[in-house]
Formats: sequence, C-alpha cells, structure tokens
Amino acid sequence: MRAGAEPWRDPDAVPYVRIEGVTKRFGGFVAVDDLSLEIHRGELFALLGGSGSGKTTLLRLLAGFEAPDRGRILIDGQDMTGVPPHARPVNMMFQSYALFPHMTVAKNVAFGLVQDGVPRAVRDERVAEVLDLVQMREFAARRPDQLSGGQKQRVALARSLVKRPKLLLLDEPLGALDKRLRERTQFELMAIQDRLGITFVMVTHDQEEAMTMADRLAIMNRGRVAQIGTPAEVYEYPNDRFCAEFVGDVNLFEAQVTEAGADRTRLACEAAGCAIEVEQGAPAPVGAWCWVAVRPEKMAIAKVPPPDDGAPVNRAAGIVRDVRYTGDLYVYRVELDAGATVRVTAPNLTRRTDMPVAWDDRVWITWSPLGGAVLTR
Repeated sequence: MRAGAEPWRDPDAVPYVRIEGVTKRFGGFVAVDDLSLEIHRGELFALLGGSGSGKTTLLRLLAGFEAPDRGRILIDGQDMTGVPPHARPVNMMFQSYALFPHMTVAKNVAFGLVQDGVPRAVRDERVAEVLDLVQMREFAARRPDQLSGGQKQRVALARSLVKRPKLLLLDEPLGALDKRLRERTQFELMAIQDRLGITFVMVTHDQEEAMTMADRLAIMNRGRVAQIGTPAEVYEYPNDRFCAEFVGDVNLFEAQVTEAGADRTRLACEAAGCAIEVEQGAPAPVGAWCWVAVRPEKMAIAKVPPPDDGAPVNRAAGIVRDVRYTGDLYVYRVELDAGATVRVTAPNLTRRTDMPVAWDDRVWITWSPLGGAVLTR
C-alpha cells in the first residue's frame, strides 16, 4: 500500500476479510486450527509457511473449495457459509496456471465470462482491456504451448482479473518462473494490484517473495498464525525462535538475563563468550533463560580487534571456517572461541578480486545493542 495507507492500524477500520475461529480437519490431521485473521480492503496479504503449515488449505477455504468444520469466513461483510465457489466475489489463480491447451489466449481469458453469459461485445472489450493490462494483447491468438512460462503466468493472471473479483487468491503465483523473471514479475504484479485496488491474498513458501510483495504477511505454523505484521515488523521483531528462523537468516544465542531494565536487557552468554546487551525492555526477569536473535547483516567482521573497553559486550573472537562470495555480498561462517558458530554478511562496497577476510583468518565479531532481539520462546 502507499505510504500512510495502513488500515490495520486504525481501530475503527472494518476488515474486508474476516476469518473467525476457523478449523479444518482431514481425518485425524488438523490442517487449520482455530485460526482468526483480518485482511483489509486493498491489501496485498501473504500467507507464508512451509509444507503442511495450513496456508493452502486456508486459501481453499476462502475460495470455497473446502468448508470449515468450525468457525466462519466473511468477505465484505457477507458470511460465506454455504456459498459455493462460483457465487463468491472471489477468483483464484492456480500454481499450475490451469490454462486450456486447445484454446487461444483470448479464449482462455474469456472463458469465465462465457460461462457467466456476458454479452459478446462486453466480453471482447473486457478481454482486450485485461490483456492490455498484462501486456499480452499481441499474443491473443496464440495457444498456451506457444508461450513462455512468464507469458503463461500473465495469461493466468488476466483470466483471474477479467471477472473483476473483489478478492483475488494467488496460490504460489510465481513458483514456476526462473529467478530473474520471478523478480521482475513481482514488481509488475504489485503495480497491477496497486492500479486496480483489488485485495490480493497470496500463498507462498518463498520468504523473499513475501517480504518483497506483501503489505502484511502471516507466518503460519501447524495450522496456526505464528505472527502477523508488515515485512519489516516480522523481520526485525520476531515473536519467537520459529519466526526468527523462518524469515531470513539469524544467529541464535541461548543466554541468561543478568540485568532487566525498562529499555535495555543484559544477558550472560557462554556460547558467545561475552555479555550481550539488547536495546529492548526485558521480556523476562533476572535469572531467566532466553534466546537472543541477531541477523547476520547486523554483525560487523574485522581482522583488527576492537578497542578494549573492559568487559566484552557484543564482541566475540573466532576463526573463519567458510566464505561465500555472491557478488554483492560476502557471507562468512565463523567459529567463535567460546564454541558457537555464527553467520556474518558484509556488503561488497569496493571493486576488488581478493577476499577482505579469507578462510582461517582470525577475526572479531561485533554488533550494536540495537541489532539483537530477546526471545522468550
């Protein structure tokens, strides 16, 4: 959403999609477990999770392909209980695209309008409009087997949009595309959603895709929502170890609280070999065991030791065991003297062919109190 348009922060805003205490079982397996969720009009909302997390089942419940065993789903204030898929103000773009191989692009896109009995003149106008939107009008006479993967994806999107749904559901929409095309298509899809103002709910297991595209995302685990927030909120302030590890890379240290302040927590960490300070109010009392999460990019790596300022805080020494060069980044795996192994990333800021830090170098790792988060579970 555009800056400032964040209806989920408005206590008076009415959610466009409301999922209330929904449970869905398949035999003895609970796919969705007493789940409640609110999505606002115009959001691009991502359901992010691994296999078996319940994200695809939840999407199918929204579409009406599955019925909840308990709870209810409301879309634009209307209870969807008993409403069949074709009668819902919803359309779905499938992961496989599900294009008809014997039909042209134009006929594939028009199929839903034909089924609804839309007059030919209106149908042709809307098909042309949506093909222009996805930049596929010049391919209208081709069949799917004459298209690239990216072009098929655009046709599937056009077919999903042509009926002008209030809610568009996308099941792993970019999963079949190669990395470069997927990245470009992410921005194109975001631009289309912004232009049309349709509410999108997207299922993906790709954390980078969810972080790039979504206004907000829900991390799902075992049929429940583990955390909801904007990409920045989820990344910088994870709820627990699962969320910290699922989104991005993270170093986790088990540590014991030694000082519990209103805006700063100090912990003793044997595995890091130093005290850890975090600019965060203590979530647990002195003596409690917690976890400290520090992202690799929050850490600095150097071959020169930092100034000695007494008791080491957020500072550890070790040996570089692995180096990975990706062009834009150096990725280091460092074995600390105290026993823990950490991952550190550093941007490639200068043109050079030698390694600024190499295998078996002795290094010092430091990070700011603002760089960590204390987790109690």
